[in-house]
Amino acid sequence: MYRGVSVGLADEIRKAVTDVVCSDWDIRKGTTVPEKEDVKLKNGAVELDAVYLYADMADSTGLARDFSRTTAAKVMRSYLDATCRVIRARGGEIRSFDGDRVMAIFIGNGRYDAAARCALQINYVVSQIVRPKVEDNLPSIKSKGFIVKHCVGIDAGTALVVRGGVHGTNDLASVGRAPNVAAKLSDIRNDPWRTYITQIVFNRLIDAKYSKGSKRELMWEGPYSRDVGGENMTVYKSSWRSEP
Repeated sequence: MYRGVSVGLADEIRKAVTDVVCSDWDIRKGTTVPEKEDVKLKNGAVELDAVYLYADMADSTGLARDFSRTTAAKVMRSYLDATCRVIRARGGEIRSFDGDRVMAIFIGNGRYDAAARCALQINYVVSQIVRPKVEDNLPSIKSKGFIVKHCVGIDAGTALVVRGGVHGTNDLASVGRAPNVAAKLSDIRNDPWRTYITQIVFNRLIDAKYSKGSKRELMWEGPYSRDVGGENMTVYKSSWRSEP
């Protein structure tokens, strides 16, 4: 008869959880985005003042359901590859993948503009490079009407970077309002807008607020009130594309 975890394992888990919840965090201020080895496994944490960007490909469930695994993998890899190249070129540090979603952290001077420009450039490469290339080379994608599209969410604030898991199997996690809100914003599916930012990000934009050239058009629409994870927030949205 199935009785759940063994007594020995249950005791081990009780002790591990007690150690975590009853110990103080060993927190240090971060001036760079940490690697896993930079954070202590036992209650170590790095506090970052950062801009968080989440880029999420839309309808990966439909992609996996309606196409072969090899076709779906090619589409997803094309999206992630292109997105990551833009993030790195704009100075972002990639710290996690979740299926079809990638998270990046921007710190230092100019981080707000760098993240916003990154999002607008991701919109360009997805719509003008990834989608056409996918449709030209994978006929079933176009014939079945699947459209490669995405959304990017951006928020800023302080977060704790910690290591989650156990020795030998662990990774970094960012805990705080900013990464959570950015992730929620990237879930929005509302054509033709592909980028959503919070008011704190918009208010700190300098170079990425207006388009380049003589016309200098505002690239963001808003402010709008929107429910984000149960909280009413002020956000701005954009459908602009910027060529890298």
